[in-house]
Amino acid sequence: MPTVSTATMQDEVLTGEAVALDLQPLGLIARAVGAGFDVLLMVVEFVAIMLLMNWLTGNGVLDAETSRIGMIVALVLIAVAIPTAIETLSHGRSLGKLIMGGRIVRSDGGTIGFRHAFLRALVGVVEVLMTFGTIALLVGIFTPRAQRLGDLAAGTYSERVRAPQVPSSHLALPPELTAWALVADVSRMPDHLSRKLWQFSHEAGVMNPASRHRLATELLAQSQPYVNPMPPAEPTAAVVGIMVVRRDRELRALQTRSARSGRLLAGT
Repeated sequence: MPTVSTATMQDEVLTGEAVALDLQPLGLIARAVGAGFDVLLMVVEFVAIMLLMNWLTGNGVLDAETSRIGMIVALVLIAVAIPTAIETLSHGRSLGKLIMGGRIVRSDGGTIGFRHAFLRALVGVVEVLMTFGTIALLVGIFTPRAQRLGDLAAGTYSERVRAPQVPSSHLALPPELTAWALVADVSRMPDHLSRKLWQFSHEAGVMNPASRHRLATELLAQSQPYVNPMPPAEPTAAVVGIMVVRRDRELRALQTRSARSGRLLAGT
């Protein structure tokens, strides 16, 4: 029997049925900001409990020794127990992750459980709280999905669940390229080339005709490795046609990704 090899992109997750899910990880900066909100919430909780303990001790309700024990218990609850409970019950959505549009998932894209949340919280005491996030930041820089030590220990990462808004566009497919668009294969392009195509397509109407024709010809030459077949139209219309097909393809991919995320959430 022939051996079939399946290649997946770095941001894809291969399920047990060999289906690749395009689940995008939350970026390092977004994770750091979300962690900042979570730590701020912990600080508020700790200050509130400390004030309560001081008030109870000052009014003779608790003695000093009991107050110290209560503070230790409060630290354990705030740093480990409460974050574990929140991530377990919310399926990976703490306050910071909710604000930043992220969710902690298993490495295979599934929902985390108590063990994953507990390991993340336990390791987080050292790498986030005791070192003010320094270790988590350094590890996140060198891991492909901006994972911290707690994620590596638990086998998790932060998935982006808030789909970016698709900017509206007035671009329309030139009529002469309708048949071409049905069979065109426009693969993923480098970001700098995509930006050039987008800018040209939106500014072509106000450009000098000679400059517009020259720039469109250059962009077509740069796009040739990513488009098959090339649009059978004059350069400006051809560039607009490539941009429209690429835009529509990415819109469909975004809708598919959102639907997959919705099914994963519904399955929890």
